[in-house]
Amino acid sequence: MFFTQYYLDCLSQASYLIADENTGRAVVVDPRRDIDEYVADAEAHGFTVEAVINTHFHADFLAGHLELAARTGAWIGYGRRAETEYAIRGLADGERISLGDVTLQIMETPGHTPESISVLVYEHATDEVPYGVLTGDALFIGDVGRPDLLASAGVTADELGRMLYDSVQHKLMGLPDEVRVFPAHGAGSSCGKNLSTERQSTIGAQRATNYACAPMSRDDFVALVTAGQSAAPGYFGYDATLNRQDRALFDTARSHRPLDAAEFRTRRDAGAVVLDARSPQEFATGHLRGALNVPADGRFAEQAGAVLTPDAEILVVAPEGREEEVITRLARIGFDHVAGHLRDTETALVAFADDLTPASRLTVDHLRTALAEERAPLVIDVRTCGERAEGAVDGSLHIALNELPRRLAEIPTDRPLVLHCAGGHRSSIAASLLRHHGFTDVSDLLGGYAAWDAAQQSAA
Repeated sequence: MFFTQYYLDCLSQASYLIADENTGRAVVVDPRRDIDEYVADAEAHGFTVEAVINTHFHADFLAGHLELAARTGAWIGYGRRAETEYAIRGLADGERISLGDVTLQIMETPGHTPESISVLVYEHATDEVPYGVLTGDALFIGDVGRPDLLASAGVTADELGRMLYDSVQHKLMGLPDEVRVFPAHGAGSSCGKNLSTERQSTIGAQRATNYACAPMSRDDFVALVTAGQSAAPGYFGYDATLNRQDRALFDTARSHRPLDAAEFRTRRDAGAVVLDARSPQEFATGHLRGALNVPADGRFAEQAGAVLTPDAEILVVAPEGREEEVITRLARIGFDHVAGHLRDTETALVAFADDLTPASRLTVDHLRTALAEERAPLVIDVRTCGERAEGAVDGSLHIALNELPRRLAEIPTDRPLVLHCAGGHRSSIAASLLRHHGFTDVSDLLGGYAAWDAAQQSAA
């Protein structure tokens, strides 16, 4: 058996290539949209990709099932409850898919979504115990998939939570301890609240350590897994819908267009949004007025999807040499309306000298001084609810980054604003979003809450 996990750190997303080395028949599970790596690996080993299986309709990224099917002729598989605009093979509970001796078996595990499945992997068709189980977003390492993402689609968190209880407590925990667990996401994903940095585990380890796998009643389980979930990025509903649709295939050449300063300015003046993917430090030194700062070094796609709207025309300002990377990462969440990127960024920005502006960033000492003044700033904490529970700046307003675009009306316009996150990355994004929407006196805190708390501790 050939078994490989592919992991995208920026989306905390795992996909898998499984093949029988004797027959050369292969399946890809939960692929991302840029599929070249799967195709290249299959070709290098002489495999034929016969199927692409999605464990559910993903909300956090646009899956690459259509791209793989177009490139390889593979059929597309989902759980039997899935409904799509394109042709699929509905996979029933207990159904087995033979690749030769290597065999896959479908296990319906609804709860994160109604159509969710897990995929049991048998190294040999006659094995009594599976080699592993691909759990999608039903079971993570240290957590389970959140059941509250489909409220807008008419399915309640309580209904899905009750499905998830059966899937986790009965079906998955009914597997032998030695079965390896391969989830679709790891730490940092917004699809759960307590995901581990580990990328694989075993059923036995999860039985012993995962809070949601301990024996409990259905009601206790639902209360536990629905509590404390942070707001999901705004694009999640868009991607969940787009993954059902027969949409355009990924084509980096379509968006990878270098624009000179004049073309860039024309499109921006016509309403395109400037997305500046440079570091917060470079952005603060000088950026185009109204630009959004989402640094490429980080959870770029998810954070871009939190502050941009899917229908926005986007102009990219990228770190030198990373233009195609930035555009590809936007495409992974279905943000395809990229008009182009600024050619020769550092040189071209000189042409915008009349339209460049710095971004205010305060040290902890500066913020302390400002808070003691008569016209004290409002401090806005853009961390998650879990982070804030560990400590907060007195008197601060909590609006997590993912909630900020829809809560702008709650923010006063008649006083200075200082935004902070944990370390200074998300606060630069949030501050740029407020400036983009017309707030004028906006700063963010260098070093974030970590710097503030360290200063408080040293002063105590």
